[in-house]
Amino acid sequence: MLSTMTAPARPPAAGSAPAPTEAPAQRSDAVLSRSERSIRETFGEVPDGPVDAQVRLLTAAADAFADRGFHATTTRDIAARAGLSPAGVYVHFASKEDLLFELSRRGHVVARDLLVAAAANAGSPTQALQAIVGGFSRWHAEHYHLGRIVQFEFRHLSAVHREEVLALRKQIDRIVRDVLRDGVAAGEFEVDDVADTALALLSLAVDVARWYEPGGRRTPEDIEAAYGTLAVRLARRC
Repeated sequence: MLSTMTAPARPPAAGSAPAPTEAPAQRSDAVLSRSERSIRETFGEVPDGPVDAQVRLLTAAADAFADRGFHATTTRDIAARAGLSPAGVYVHFASKEDLLFELSRRGHVVARDLLVAAAANAGSPTQALQAIVGGFSRWHAEHYHLGRIVQFEFRHLSAVHREEVLALRKQIDRIVRDVLRDGVAAGEFEVDDVADTALALLSLAVDVARWYEPGGRRTPEDIEAAYGTLAVRLARRC
């Protein structure tokens, strides 16, 4: 991390009380930007804790990509939003494409782990499918800002980075396919084409990020309940 030099503080005047030491700035969840809240919650940062440089850069990149698009965003734009010099970006990330990759990779890892936990904690394939699709849909509502960037800017990743993200997507797809196969074997589902059904269910969940806006008629909890129930109905009728 870069260090900065500051001018020495003036000594207090005779008889005056010393100035209190200023604590690191912290912000409550209510004043965090949509990107910052999503990134810090997704990547394990405490919502009201200090913001480190990497989180600031990821947040700045997410906001810039959302406002201007990947191509129109410059490293200088990201640095300015993060309160750093342009050189400060390269201490943590090699390029703006590297920032996009980290946003995408970390988001996919968290989503995959969410599905793994949902499947492991379910008592039956039906419960697992409902939890997986419902939880995945809710995640895309609660983190819609990040979800849009990951989906819409995916084509701007380098070939190597695209392959790594695609590998994570295949892992997510495999989780859903396995649950569907288990449900068919248990007699709970009637699915002729497991691959197509898994693709359709995941597409429903991912698309939530495209249309969801906070404050609307449907809450993330409503979406979770509705999409989880819909997934089970589709698997029983396919």
